[in-house]
Amino acid sequence: MSFCHSMTCRTPGITATAPVRWRQLDGAMGVFWEARGEKGAEGYYLSPDPRIVFFFNDVSRHIRMSSEDGAIERRGRPMTRAVYVPAGMPMWTRFAAEHEFSHLDVHVHRDFLLGAIAPHLGRSAALAVLKRPVELQDVAAIEVLASLLAGEVTSPTKHPLYAQGLVTTMAAGLLDMGRSGREAGGAGLSGPEMAALASHLEEQGTRRVTTSEMAGVLGLSETSFAQLFKATTGESPLQWQLRRRVERAQDLLAKTDLSIAEISAQLGFFDQPHLTRVFRQCAGTTPAAWRRAAERSGARQAGATPRGGR
Repeated sequence: MSFCHSMTCRTPGITATAPVRWRQLDGAMGVFWEARGEKGAEGYYLSPDPRIVFFFNDVSRHIRMSSEDGAIERRGRPMTRAVYVPAGMPMWTRFAAEHEFSHLDVHVHRDFLLGAIAPHLGRSAALAVLKRPVELQDVAAIEVLASLLAGEVTSPTKHPLYAQGLVTTMAAGLLDMGRSGREAGGAGLSGPEMAALASHLEEQGTRRVTTSEMAGVLGLSETSFAQLFKATTGESPLQWQLRRRVERAQDLLAKTDLSIAEISAQLGFFDQPHLTRVFRQCAGTTPAAWRRAAERSGARQAGATPRGGR
């Protein structure tokens, strides 16, 4: 299976400290990086293929990540040692402090992974697994595998089949393949799964996303998804969407001079009374009262966007 990976990335403030080394495999591409990120450096990454990222040092105090554009400050989370990024899922990162790091990027053809796990799980279950993001800080189960694979990428000593086997075994140790028991037990969704939902919702703008569509993002049945979502958030998917729109309204109320009617239209509410009704349900007050309270507390930014400057 010939494979040539493709990825869009922007990394201002992040520079390589040594030559990048890579190795083409049958169905995968391993890339080893040694780099330094300045304080405030940012990264954006988007690949049409699944991707495994493994850091050889702890970066959780130095790098924050998000699957939503512009959400690192509000909903960003520490970067973990190992990350599985499903095909098409964007990632944004930001450095809280200058930091040097080394990491292994493994770009994998979907059919390579599918061929490895579908015989054990079935095709539909395997496809669902490949849609689920994973973030892992405790990497004891795969750290030796990552080190061996990095060695084969930087200084190959064995047949490519050996490196391909390491990729497969790493994926098996990282991917979330234990879902059937979790569904039966009624546990909740993981942080990466909630981040994937938030990213999908952001991409849809003001369009209401159905429960069925949200379930499809994670490769779950609608019934299982609704149960897991409720267990995680205490809300229905519709209530969650409305609350997030209210949070965006609060952001606009605090940071701009847009009228409430303009904010209502921008966020896809039917009209201003609709926004006011939903806002009161979620925040316990009206948009106008919330804006006045924000002004009194100094929460509104001094540089709020004026009406004529939108």
